Amino acid sequence: MLPRHGVTPALIYEARRRIAGQVVRSPLIHSTALSARFDADIYLKLETCQPSGAFKLRGATNMIAALIERHGQDGLAAGVTTASTGNHGRAMALAAARLGVPATICLSHLVPANKVAAIETLGAEVVRVGESQDEAFGEVERLVRERGMTLIPPFDDPLIAAGQGTIGLELMEDAPDLDRVIVGLSGGGLLGGIGAAVKAIRPGTRITGVSLARGAAMWESLQAGRPVEVEEVESLGDSLGGGIGLDNRCTLALVGEVMDDHYQVSEPAIAHAMVDILEHEKLLVEGAAAVGLAAMAEYRIDVQGQRVALILSGNAVSLETIDRARKLTGR
Repeated sequence: MLPRHGVTPALIYEARRRIAGQVVRSPLIHSTALSARFDADIYLKLETCQPSGAFKLRGATNMIAALIERHGQDGLAAGVTTASTGNHGRAMALAAARLGVPATICLSHLVPANKVAAIETLGAEVVRVGESQDEAFGEVERLVRERGMTLIPPFDDPLIAAGQGTIGLELMEDAPDLDRVIVGLSGGGLLGGIGAAVKAIRPGTRITGVSLARGAAMWESLQAGRPVEVEEVESLGDSLGGGIGLDNRCTLALVGEVMDDHYQVSEPAIAHAMVDILEHEKLLVEGAAAVGLAAMAEYRIDVQGQRVALILSGNAVSLETIDRARKLTGR
């Protein structure tokens, strides 16, 4: 019997087959500096190495390829569409271009200009609308209804979560005795997919979610036991903004099943983590990619003697945002 969320190990292995050659098997590197700082073995999963700059390419490629397998190229002739806080839109634009499918990406006015430009460069049509991801989704619904386009959701679909879950398979192959995986939490596709893969192979590995201090839609929904709306706010971790959809069908149940603990991090903590990763690891990461380290530092999570993986989920960050982070830290 399928789980309510529909994400099975078989679906994740199918995703790996489908995206092979289209997506980078990202490096898992040992951080000497962080390991010494936390008296643990700290590993960094570099999804920043993806051609789109973030993990989202896995799920987008998997879903578009799966739809082509099912319905043929003509089945997507009207094109694909989505709403995004930036990274999913960029990933979908790249995946669609590679697979020969037209794409329209709907973005709220909160999405930073550098992310908008990156999407347009890949040849997708961009529509700016509203002040939240939910408002952008209203335009997506219109495109689906009036132009016959196919929705590729940013997170709430088993095919999307399974694509992100291929990260978990790689983690278990490269570091099979991990004690904890720390993942940014927004819509839940990344954490849910990774958690489903890791728990299927090593159930004792803890899956830790990290959200923003404000606007944590998934966490608020888990507490309420149903999808709820939250006000979106500007943040260094802007990729973690947005709602989970009031009709959420997949990721709320999936995250509730696989996540063991959860932290909400402040803006100064995100800023310090971004600067630390840049200074000590020589890696440029967006705020959402730094929240794992932010949580470890802000909450002094006890990881002594453990093997811990942090998911560095993306690198879509402007120099202006890095400068904001530096100013917040005084460094």
